[in-house]
Amino acid sequence: MKTAKTIGYFKILSADFPEWLNAYTNTKELQTQKYISTTCGTLYTDLFDSDIFYSSLDHSIAVALIVWHFTHDKKQTLAGLFHDISTPAFKHCVDFMNGDYLKQESTEDLTTEFIKKSQDVMNMLKKDNIKIEEIDNYHIYPIADNDTPKLSADRLEYSLSNALFTYKLLSLAEVKEIYNDIEIEQNESGEPELGFKTKSIARKFVQVTSRMSVIYRDDRTRFSMQFIADILKRLKESGKITIEDLYDDKESDIIKIIESSKYKDIWNTWRKAKKVNISKTEPKDVYYVHQKSKVRYIDPLCNGKRMSEICKIAKNAINKNLSYDMDNYVYLDFKLGK
Repeated sequence: MKTAKTIGYFKILSADFPEWLNAYTNTKELQTQKYISTTCGTLYTDLFDSDIFYSSLDHSIAVALIVWHFTHDKKQTLAGLFHDISTPAFKHCVDFMNGDYLKQESTEDLTTEFIKKSQDVMNMLKKDNIKIEEIDNYHIYPIADNDTPKLSADRLEYSLSNALFTYKLLSLAEVKEIYNDIEIEQNESGEPELGFKTKSIARKFVQVTSRMSVIYRDDRTRFSMQFIADILKRLKESGKITIEDLYDDKESDIIKIIESSKYKDIWNTWRKAKKVNISKTEPKDVYYVHQKSKVRYIDPLCNGKRMSEICKIAKNAINKNLSYDMDNYVYLDFKLGK
């Protein structure tokens, strides 16, 4: 059930909610996303001060609303809505489980398959005279998605919602100020791209997103995502769960399986941890994580120019983000076992 804050946020993204979107949103395949947190499992540990369950479905609807707001194009909007339909429980932790911790794209290839297997979605697309290839890959629409460090609806949405709900770095009023300053501009490649009209507002956005970009790959995040990934992998190898379970079950259901397994005690140790331990050398006789992670950053346009080109403060914030050290060994005092 949507909170008042979520409803208020959605109204900022699109005052004129496209009612036709509801039929697609209410399909079984998208409703499954309602039980997956956008935090990649970090919501469940005291390492983070997160207490609001913002779901993968919330994110998908919000991306669709942003695309609709700026384009009023049904195909592009649906591409935004469906872009995460193949997201499994614990989100990018499954990428870590698959060894894809640098790109975090290992589950995206299933988007077409998930859409095709939904008879309800396929019937609606046929009724709306829309081909599946027009909505199963949001990369073909620059407003919906583009390459780092450009600003797209997807990148804008998870930035605003994470700052508002998860990390509490922006108020609803500040989100509205930022969003209302955005327009469609032309980038250096001649493509349409979301950009800012006001330099000071763009600067605030860069500062907030640069700060969050560090959080996305800091020591506690890398540890938590790999820890969850390793537990899921061991449960899968022992037959306790299947890959299909990660796509069909709620995160809460998977957690119940973890808490009834031999990994219960270490799960609870991680869940109650207030900080992780770090070392420059390999720690002995403990479970540790020692790897890099995907580097996310945004260098948005402002009146056709990259902020890093026209604002030293923004450039410094981006450079500080990009220079974050991920060489630490990160650990907690337990052994994972087999």
